[in-house]
Amino acid sequence: MEASDVTHHISRRFNKDLEDLRNNVLAMGGMVESQLSKAIAAMVQGDSELGLQVAGDDYKVNALEVSIDEECGRLLATRAPTAGDLRLIVAIIKTITDLERIGDEAEKIGFLASRLAAMDRPPDSYRELKTLGQHVAHMLRDAMNAFARLDIEDALDVVREDERVDEEYESIQRQCITFMMEDPRSIKRVMNVTWAARSLERIGDHAKNICEYVIYMVQGRDVRHTDISEVSDLD
Repeated sequence: MEASDVTHHISRRFNKDLEDLRNNVLAMGGMVESQLSKAIAAMVQGDSELGLQVAGDDYKVNALEVSIDEECGRLLATRAPTAGDLRLIVAIIKTITDLERIGDEAEKIGFLASRLAAMDRPPDSYRELKTLGQHVAHMLRDAMNAFARLDIEDALDVVREDERVDEEYESIQRQCITFMMEDPRSIKRVMNVTWAARSLERIGDHAKNICEYVIYMVQGRDVRHTDISEVSDLD
């Protein structure tokens, strides 16, 4: 076999490894999206069993993170990637960390949903939590789509949406404080709602982080801790 043939074979194999990595990240993203959707449903529907199921399934997300991380380490050690390939692997390592943390937050919401199912439910069935949850779930889905297509426009849209999520979260916090002041008997239930809202807000932050890694993969620019107006100059 000629040296050029060997080089071509190695290059083709490396590209296949990178594509497999990306597909595994997308699979992990799909798993986390499903967990989040179930956690929100458990909260809104008062389904204790579903909430505990979400919490109990978190180990699957953790196992996939470990598997992908080990493969990234192997490629870094054996292929010594450079430029765009190196950025891709670094971004994948960061992305799966955020996905794992989203899984952790979904686990918390599952536990909280189980607790709330045993308490008196408000007439609105946690409408604000449902709205925030749907918004955050949409952000996560868009973030993974941006990752799949390496689409900076979609990534920037998610970064902008995080500000709206923060506003919704702050509104829920204000409502919760009012409820506890008006009826101290509701404190235990409302505190659980507050913690659930906090977990959803954090999931929005992690979705935003993933989109910042997409921008890094495509343009090699680290936009973390950068003002949104400056990030928007990229599009």
